[in-house]
Parts: sequence; structure tokens; C-alpha cells
Amino acid sequence: MKTLFASVAATALFIGGAGMAAHADHHMESHDKHEKKDIVDTAASNEDFSTLVAAVKAAGLIDALKAEGPYTVFAPTNAAFDALPEGTLDTLLMEENVGQLQAILKLHVVSGKIKSKDIADGTTEVETLAGDTIEVTKSADGVTAGGADVVKADIYTSNGVIHVIDSVILPQ
Repeated sequence: MKTLFASVAATALFIGGAGMAAHADHHMESHDKHEKKDIVDTAASNEDFSTLVAAVKAAGLIDALKAEGPYTVFAPTNAAFDALPEGTLDTLLMEENVGQLQAILKLHVVSGKIKSKDIADGTTEVETLAGDTIEVTKSADGVTAGGADVVKADIYTSNGVIHVIDSVILPQ
């Protein structure tokens, strides 16, 4: 199933790339590159992600998420971070806990651009940048990633896609 999911994502990337090339024929390429912000800048421009952006900065992951990618990010909102047990976020943001913070944030990032339409019905395990897998489940009730509900899907960026989730994915 994991291989099938990766194949679907790779096919979508190939088809999406062809569509982008056709689009570039009709518009100046430099114009297209300025239309979309990267993952970090997109998140930074949305107040609902201010805690996530602060955590990414504290973890030293800004450059990684500004890289070419593409990446799929399951982005917890400020409310998702607020729902963590009291003191958890403050502890994670301490300099001596940067490794733990990085590991948690990397659980939210998958290599490749996975659009909501590419997610197969049922449960699929996807490998995160942390090297662990999370389950992505699509059902009649919606989509979950790592147990968190996807509350908004398909925010496209220049280097991937963001899916907004309602809780922070934690290591098992």
C-alpha cells in the first residue's frame, strides 16, 4: 500500500509538472515563481500558524522547509499547539530540547507533494522526514494524519502543499 501511495504521488508530481510547464508557456516564468510563496513564507503569512513558525525557527528547520522539495506538511494550528498539556510547548522551545522539537516537527513533513485527491481511501502509512511513519486515513468522515483531523486541505506553495490539522502529531 505504501508503494502504491508513493506511485500515485509520483504520478501526480509528473502530471502536475507537465501542467506547470504548459502554464509557463502562457505566462512569464519569473511571474509564476513570484505568485506562490514557499511553505515557510506561506505559514508565516497566516496568523493561525504563528506558533508553528516559531517552533520551526526554534528547531532550526527554516532552511529545510524553504528547500526545493516538494514537501507535504501537515500543519498544526495555534489552537492545536494550545491543546498540548500545559508547559509542553514551552519545554520543547527550550534550547536544550531542540532535538526533541525537531523530531516532533519532522513527523509533520512528508517528502513529495501529496494532494488531497491523491490520498487513497482507507489507511496508508507514509514516511515522514523524522524517518518514522504516520497513518493517513481517508474515510467518509474526512482525512486524518497521525490521528489529527485535516481541517483544510491543499494550500499550494512553491515547494509543496500544506494540509491544516487540528492537533499536534506526537511520537508513538
